[in-house]
Amino acid sequence: MAIHSILNRGFWASMLKIALRPFKRTCIGTIKSIFYNFFFLQYMGALSKKTKVSWVDHPLDEEIPFMPSFVGVYMDFLPFAVRTQAFLAESFGKPADPYIKSFIHIIGELYARAAVVYKRGFSTTHRPLCLRKAAFVSIRIFDPHLMCIPSLHVMVVTLTYRKMCQILKCLGAEKEYGGELESVRRHAIEIIESILYIKQHSINCIAAGLYAMTCFDEQLFPASEARDFVGALFLNGGPVSDSSSAAIKTHIMNLYQNFLDARPEHGNWEQPLLDFLENAGQRRYDEPRSS
Repeated sequence: MAIHSILNRGFWASMLKIALRPFKRTCIGTIKSIFYNFFFLQYMGALSKKTKVSWVDHPLDEEIPFMPSFVGVYMDFLPFAVRTQAFLAESFGKPADPYIKSFIHIIGELYARAAVVYKRGFSTTHRPLCLRKAAFVSIRIFDPHLMCIPSLHVMVVTLTYRKMCQILKCLGAEKEYGGELESVRRHAIEIIESILYIKQHSINCIAAGLYAMTCFDEQLFPASEARDFVGALFLNGGPVSDSSSAAIKTHIMNLYQNFLDARPEHGNWEQPLLDFLENAGQRRYDEPRSS
C-alpha cells in the first residue's frame, strides 16, 4: 500500500522520489522539450514586433467570474503530474519504473505536439490584471500568454488521469486504488475549471485541448472521455449558473466535434485548429485589443 495518497504528497518530496529513479536522461529530455516548446517559442514570439496573434475569447467566457483564489489550483498542473508518478514509485517500486519512464517521455511529446500548432499560430485571451497574489505576478513575468490553443493544461491533466488508469490496470491494482483514481480525476477537472476562473484560457481552448488529446492517442482518450470530462465541469456548486454551465458545455462539445469532423479533410490533425485561429482574426502582439 502507498504511504501517502496522491494528492497529499509533497511536491519536492515527489520530485526527489522521481529524481532517484533510473531514468534521468528521460527527465532531461522532457525538461528540454518543455523549455523549448513552451518558454523559448513564446519569448521569441513576444520579442518579435512581427508576431501575429489570434484572440480566442468566446462570449460565454463572460458567464464565468474571475476568481483569483483558483490560481493555486491552476499552478498545480505539472506538480500534479509529478505527484502521480512519485505515488507509483512509492507504491510499486521497480515494477513501476518502465511506466513512469514512459509517462515522463510522453509529457515531453505532448509539449512537442502542441508546439506544432504554436509554431504556426499564436493565440491569446483577455486576462484581467491582478497583482494581489504573487502567483499572478509570476504568471505575468514567465508566461507571455501566446499559447492558448491547444491548452497544455487540459492536455497534461487529462493525460495524467488516463495514463494512471492504464498503468494501474497493467499493474493489476486498478480496483485497489479506485479511490485514488477518482481523486486524480476530480483534481484534473478542478484544474481545467481553474484555467477559466483565472482567465488564462477560453472555453474554446478546452475544446481544442481535448481534441488535441484525442488526436494524440484516440485509444487512450476517445470522444467518450472528452464527453465525461466536459460533463463533470461546474458540478461542485460553484459560481456558474446552471443555464450558463449547460451552454458552456454544449459549446465545448460542439466545437470539439467540429474539429474532429474537419480532420479528415486535411492531411494533418492541426489544420482544423489553425483554421480556427485564422477565422478568429489576427493582429500584432503589441497591438491593443479592441473593446
